Amino acid sequence: MGMAPITPAGGDDFEIGAGYRPLSEINVTPFVDVMLVLLIVFMVAAPLMMVGVPVNLPKTSAAEISSDVRRPIVVSVDLDGRVYLREEELAPDIIRPRLAELAAQDPEAVVYVRGDRNLSYGRIMEVMGIVSTAGFSKVSLIAQGEAGSGPAVPAP
Repeated sequence: MGMAPITPAGGDDFEIGAGYRPLSEINVTPFVDVMLVLLIVFMVAAPLMMVGVPVNLPKTSAAEISSDVRRPIVVSVDLDGRVYLREEELAPDIIRPRLAELAAQDPEAVVYVRGDRNLSYGRIMEVMGIVSTAGFSKVSLIAQGEAGSGPAVPAP
């Protein structure tokens, strides 16, 4: 809060300290600076927070669909055939029990399967079969858009 001097109308003979009142203006410049910095930080960090398993997705010309409000379950299969639930690698014997546990919590959840483009079609279908036998009915494949603008998800 600042203080602004008040000059008396009759001249400059007034008591010291008697002519000051609070200044009611707010300086928003520091606030705007901080908000712009935060905006830039979030714009840079948001794409990095998507999915952490590096997978070389196949390209498709399918249009993107609108995503559900809930966070989807992402199952990734890398080039070596290892299966990941979000960023956590799953051993082959615990994939189905882990997915069944998630299906018991929310059977209407959407599951996206991401597979490397150089991986065999059979391995991706095997993982999709495990996902559907675990209790999920909404299973989709994720592919890279033609222009490289982002993942295109076909409608389930």
